[in-house]
Amino acid sequence: MPSKPLKNPISCLHQSMDLRITLLPKPTPIFSPIARPLTCVTSAAPHPPSPLPSQNQPPSSDHALLKSVTSILSNPSLDSTQCKQLIPHLSPHQFDSVFFSVRRNVNPKTALNFFYFASDSCGFRFTLRSYCVLMRSLIVSGFVSPARLLLIRLIDRKLPVLFGDPKNRHIEIASAMADLNEVGESGVAVAAVDLLIHVYCTQFRNVGFRNAIGVFRFLANKGVFPTVKTCTFLLSSLVKANELEKSYWVFETMRQGVSPDVYLFSTAINAFCKGGKVEDAIQLFFDMEKLGVSPNVVTYNNLIHGLCKHGNLDEAFRFKEKMVKDGVNATLITYSVLINGLMKLEKFNEANSVLKEMLEKGFTPNEVVYNTLIDGYCKMGNLGDALRIRGDMVSKGINPNSVTLNSIIQGFCKIGQMEQAECILEEMLSRGFSINPGAFTTIIHWLCMNSRFESALRFLREMLLRNMRPNDGLLTTLVGGLCKEGKHSDAVELWFRLLEKGFGANLVTTNALIHGLCKTGNMQEAVRLLKKMLERGLVLDKITYNTLISGCCKEGKVEEGFKLRGEMVKQGIEPDTFTYNLLIHGMCRIGKLDEAVNLWNECKSRDLVPNVYTYGVMIDGYCKADKIEEGEKLFTELLTQNLELNSVVYNTLIRAYCRNGNTVEAFKLHDDMRSKGIPPTTATYSSLIHGMCNIGRMEDAKCLIDEMRKEGLLPNVVCYTALIGGYCKLGQMDKVVNVLQEMSSYDIHPNKITYTVMIDGYSKSGDMKTAAKLLNEMVGKGIVPDTVTYNVLTNGFCKEGKIEEGFKICDYMSQEGLPLDEITYTTLVHGWQQPSALTNQE
Repeated sequence: MPSKPLKNPISCLHQSMDLRITLLPKPTPIFSPIARPLTCVTSAAPHPPSPLPSQNQPPSSDHALLKSVTSILSNPSLDSTQCKQLIPHLSPHQFDSVFFSVRRNVNPKTALNFFYFASDSCGFRFTLRSYCVLMRSLIVSGFVSPARLLLIRLIDRKLPVLFGDPKNRHIEIASAMADLNEVGESGVAVAAVDLLIHVYCTQFRNVGFRNAIGVFRFLANKGVFPTVKTCTFLLSSLVKANELEKSYWVFETMRQGVSPDVYLFSTAINAFCKGGKVEDAIQLFFDMEKLGVSPNVVTYNNLIHGLCKHGNLDEAFRFKEKMVKDGVNATLITYSVLINGLMKLEKFNEANSVLKEMLEKGFTPNEVVYNTLIDGYCKMGNLGDALRIRGDMVSKGINPNSVTLNSIIQGFCKIGQMEQAECILEEMLSRGFSINPGAFTTIIHWLCMNSRFESALRFLREMLLRNMRPNDGLLTTLVGGLCKEGKHSDAVELWFRLLEKGFGANLVTTNALIHGLCKTGNMQEAVRLLKKMLERGLVLDKITYNTLISGCCKEGKVEEGFKLRGEMVKQGIEPDTFTYNLLIHGMCRIGKLDEAVNLWNECKSRDLVPNVYTYGVMIDGYCKADKIEEGEKLFTELLTQNLELNSVVYNTLIRAYCRNGNTVEAFKLHDDMRSKGIPPTTATYSSLIHGMCNIGRMEDAKCLIDEMRKEGLLPNVVCYTALIGGYCKLGQMDKVVNVLQEMSSYDIHPNKITYTVMIDGYSKSGDMKTAAKLLNEMVGKGIVPDTVTYNVLTNGFCKEGKIEEGFKICDYMSQEGLPLDEITYTTLVHGWQQPSALTNQE
């Protein structure tokens, strides 16, 4: 980016700097005398010649220029008039040479003002070395903050200076600093290097430590090292940023140029422990002792923590004993680390012993110690001790925090006390505590498993408010559950909410939602979702297409299903057996059996093996089209295939045989089912009961009801309705009452079809009073009669010659919005033509 002219910040010498800049202390107290000689002076490493040797001393012809610059920069204040006269006669390199020569005689404030004035008012560009000389002058005079700001702006390219390679400017700045170091002034040299490293570790840490390490490496190769304090700061910064591998190399390099103190050693030991190199940490511990550096409590704590973290508790306690022996007192952190290590290894008795020792030493457990104990007990499912510790914690005036309650939730979940876990979660929400995603996930999953989808959805929304993304498995479970409960709008709203948050659901979750929508016939919403999926770039898979095809076929839109199959092929997804099953079933449902047969043949020609479901669909299609012989052929073919038969295929044929009155074949299939180890289902018995009732064998039908109960099957309303229908056909209405009483004893309630069958039976037997009473009872129970119900009642009135009653029923049907069909009109016409109706009219 282009350089910007300097703004005059001379006031920064006396005012506090921007809060984002970390102030360095003055060099005198920080850079205390070091035990080694300055490497930049004594190092045996070869040094390249200075890049600007001709600039170190100005030519004698420029004596007047030297005098003018010295006059301006040595004054306590800047004379702008003199500056305006001088600057037009200066080049950047001329000034650099003169400034370097007079650097010890300039007033740093005036020099800083001169740089700003020349840059702002005259557009003058200074060399990189001139800026470095100025920074050193400021450091020498104790103006570290302005020097720091100058360096930051130089790195940020906010100053009018040309770099050879802007991308490599951090090395160019370090090189300029190092070249100046060769001239002498060792104290200033080290302070400047410290400043450079410190700025890269703080002001520019957001871009990583690549530049800081690069500068350190470059300077180390030239034999220039920062102070041990700055070395510790650099190493600590790397460890905090988890740049552990880099920290190991940096520490080894530091040892070549500085004598590590206890702080640098402790930081390095922490780095080794954090990276799992505990043996290296122990070796370094003994190395520092050999060098005469006594470990302090931080050194011991770092090493003990590393040993505990990696399960080496015995070694950790040996170092704790050595610590005490060496006169280093254990701290609360020491005990906390040991307790944490013991709890992780489930050594509860030992942990309590350490806690007891800690209390005897006069230490009061803090929330970290309490939370460590509670977490350990909760992970083992020992809620009794965990809650006891929490009680002790509260009695000491320490309130449980989010860490405490998250652990307790985990404990309750572990022992299956989910209601208590849910209560703790509610408490945390009410108190505004941070909650672990794991706590949300476990409780939401449990709520889904117990069909408490509203509560699950509420907690999941809380997760989204906290910008936590639920895992895909949890989302699929919840979306699928909401759809099963008929809460499709909630499922759709959740899907779009995830999209808005940038947590878009994956294809599996989306397929679950589309499946739920298609199952209920909500194809419009499914298509809207599909469009959003495509806009997001989600690629539809075979499951998505098959789900959509299923939805279309269920709504009778088989042509749309075929279009989807075509689109599926275009996308390179080959239809499978399931795709063909759906389309074949769709064709059979709308009565297009020939097209279904063509699909069946196409499926085989594509080497797709029909499964038992395919056979079942085709057999059902033939049976519904009264082509039972074709269905039998397919069933015989199915028996030759290596496919596992199920009750659905058998029930399809049994139902067809019973509908045609061929109960003999139906019972043969029933017996064949049993012989193959396929237990008859309620649907099997329902069809057989219908078959027996249709041919008037009521006692046999009643025996089938009893047989069901022996088989452990509960006769449902369909079975009893078939039985009632059989008695009605025979006019045995007293038996109907007995069946109703039996239904009531088993808490089975008549449905619309049951009432319609009974109204028809009483109407045909001429008992219109009871028939009308049943209609009123039906409506009173909230069961809505349909056109068929009203038609059988109308027919009964007409046969009794009560044509006016029939017309009243028709009027009521119209008021209720029910269509009058052909049967209604035919019934009324026939009723009107009957002699009894004419007599009544006369």
